[in-house]
Amino acid sequence: MSSIDKQAVLEFLLEFQNHACEGFESVGESLKFVEESWQREKGGGGKTRVIANGSVFEKGGVNFSHVFGDSLPPSASANRPELAGRSFEALGVSIVMHPDNPFVPTSHANVRFFVAEKAGEKPVWWFGGGFDLTPYYGFEEDCVSWHQAAQSACNPFGDNVYSDYKKWCDDYFFLPHRNEPRGIGGLFFDDLNAWGFDRSFEFIQTVGRTYLKAYRDIVNRRKGIEFTAKHKYFQRHRRGRYVEFNLVYDRGTLFGLQSGGRTESILMSLPPEVNWSYDFKPEPQSEEARLLEVFLPPRDWLA
Repeated sequence: MSSIDKQAVLEFLLEFQNHACEGFESVGESLKFVEESWQREKGGGGKTRVIANGSVFEKGGVNFSHVFGDSLPPSASANRPELAGRSFEALGVSIVMHPDNPFVPTSHANVRFFVAEKAGEKPVWWFGGGFDLTPYYGFEEDCVSWHQAAQSACNPFGDNVYSDYKKWCDDYFFLPHRNEPRGIGGLFFDDLNAWGFDRSFEFIQTVGRTYLKAYRDIVNRRKGIEFTAKHKYFQRHRRGRYVEFNLVYDRGTLFGLQSGGRTESILMSLPPEVNWSYDFKPEPQSEEARLLEVFLPPRDWLA
């Protein structure tokens, strides 16, 4: 197995953060990302870049973090006894973009690297990440192009990579208490080290580049569609599901809070305006109902 190169990962993540911000600004955004650097009392820090009330994005964040410590938080060590007594480093870039136009989907992406080390023993390390899409109004073309991009990213790394990571994404971004998916999925993977460091690192770089292009293409197709107050209401209603998932189930949120991360940066993923209407049900045969009945149930978008 090839040796790990933490410096190479660090340099890629910082470059990826730059490319992501430049890419989102290039779709016609009237504002620029604002950066705030932060330090963690227990070790490490990051760069949070946010945009708000723009012409395209109502709220968005592209966050880099590099945290380290002498011991792991419960969310990371509970099921991994081999990590006991090890110091750790966690590096990553996390992206969440909430568009203003309800016909443009919300997107999320994450690429990360984790390593736990102990003197005299081999490091325990892995990569994780992926990307997923949360539409408010369904467009077949967008769903197909999104999954075509995901498949193209995975194909060079193995015949079953796309199907395995797509299923993992469908299973992960699911709200059991609502019995519904958060969106139309994409890719999700964790604990990736079986390919060796170099090949695994190449994969997360491919995932990052693929996400940026795939999402910008969709934004450019939909950002000019006219919308009404009714469309915004349904967008805010569906954003409520996004909040519920992130606060109740998302492992990244739990890890960040339990490891003493910066709360403002961790909760950057939450949308700016949300509705929770009691027992809301869309009108039968409406576009809102079609999202729930046709687009959200997991399916093979490439069939």
